[in-house]
Amino acid sequence: MANVVRAALVQATWTGDTESMVAKHEEHAREAARRGARIIGFQEVFNAPYFCQVQEPEHYRWAEPVPDGPTVRRMRDLARETGMVIVVPVFEVEQSGFYYNTAAVIDADGTYLGKYRKHHIPQVKGFWEKYYFKPGNLGWPVFDTSVGKVGVYICYDRHFPEGWRQLGLNGAQLVYNPSATHRGLSAHLWQLEQPAAAVANEYFVAAINRVGQEEYGDNDFYGTSYFVDPRGRFVGETADDKTEELVVRDLDFDLIEEVRQQWAFYRDRRPDAYDGLVQP
Repeated sequence: MANVVRAALVQATWTGDTESMVAKHEEHAREAARRGARIIGFQEVFNAPYFCQVQEPEHYRWAEPVPDGPTVRRMRDLARETGMVIVVPVFEVEQSGFYYNTAAVIDADGTYLGKYRKHHIPQVKGFWEKYYFKPGNLGWPVFDTSVGKVGVYICYDRHFPEGWRQLGLNGAQLVYNPSATHRGLSAHLWQLEQPAAAVANEYFVAAINRVGQEEYGDNDFYGTSYFVDPRGRFVGETADDKTEELVVRDLDFDLIEEVRQQWAFYRDRRPDAYDGLVQP
């Protein structure tokens, strides 16, 4: 019997406040569960606007602890209610002065499995993230969930192949890549990099982008979220580029082993020859 996992993602427009934003995602999750999804992931800092378009201290107010903050606690309740694994990207405060761009992973029974902290932090116009976030320091964890082994790589991380590879070496079958990227900067890369990472590392990728414009800048987030398989093929259509959308797709995890036997990229790696890659 095929090992098919029905997976979901949400690309959403900003509502104007955290309470309505979280409530909207809860309703998307309930709809995904009604459609048979067993895992769902949300966009980067899903419960807030993309405030990194500006550098203002007022935006530290969006930060909360992980896992003991209100949003992750609420998502744990949602996971128990829906029976789904949930990938929850938020702005994390660990202690005074220690802030991270983080995603919590919650199992289908509401168990908090752990978190990933974004490693690569941009500091360019419209993406002033170094003002807010320290670089991630928890490595590239892969979480053993009820649907399989799930990893996370966040937005700007996707431009760096090393983390994609480490997630594969750590056993990932599905990697969620929550993002906030706009038309004018790297739209031409959006349908290149994640499919290439899925091929090179032989797993599924869920690429999530925000959609629409928000009050803190001119970024036009273009949606077009998608799932891609280990052969680099889109699983169904990509989402719309202008409207909010819940995407639900069936992922055949048996394809992972089939591709790894056929292409054998992991067999033919040469880590003994790669020392120069990690030299400063």
